[in-house]
Amino acid sequence: MSLISDWLFAQYQDTPTHLVVLEMIAVVFGFLSVWYAKRENILVFPTGIISTGIFVYILLIFGLLGDMLINAYYFAMSIYGWYVWTRKIDATHFIPITRTTSGEKKWSAILFLATVLFVCMVYLLFDKFDNWTAYVDTLTTAIFFVGMWLMARKKLENWTYWILGDIISVPLYLYKGLIFTSLQYVLFTLIAFLGYLAWKKNLNKSPQTLLR
Repeated sequence: MSLISDWLFAQYQDTPTHLVVLEMIAVVFGFLSVWYAKRENILVFPTGIISTGIFVYILLIFGLLGDMLINAYYFAMSIYGWYVWTRKIDATHFIPITRTTSGEKKWSAILFLATVLFVCMVYLLFDKFDNWTAYVDTLTTAIFFVGMWLMARKKLENWTYWILGDIISVPLYLYKGLIFTSLQYVLFTLIAFLGYLAWKKNLNKSPQTLLR
């Protein structure tokens, strides 16, 4: 056990203490956000706002510009999602979980391509295409952008994007030395699978409460 803990914390040897503490706080709130998303609970958004706000700062320090941008995007989309989820279809029911329409699939493809192009431009502007992680970061950013947009709109398929992006992110953050964040994405992958099953079970059902 000591060998594991020694290896774990050795990754943070050159990392300022305040960044380690902030990362752990962000991981906790990020985990809570995904857990609340699985439960179709409105608290997914305030917890997500706290987590993504912290990660914007951390990722800027570590030079992962794509993921920094996606967390800023999460912050904004959480506000949008908060509004969408609290809309009611009648006096007592909120909007239900639904499948992605053909129009939303087209917009998902456009959003994916636009995100790839935008992140590539940012990396080129700051001359950061100096490692394979930059290319992977560009891909995961586009995947997560679509996933977050679909989640804010309460679409079942958002979980497919989260699962794919989470799996890719595990080795990315492990390589960058952000061990706790890498472990977070392992848990995220598991919860995303469970989230897909839970949302599929509640498909087209209009909830009467968003606090579960």
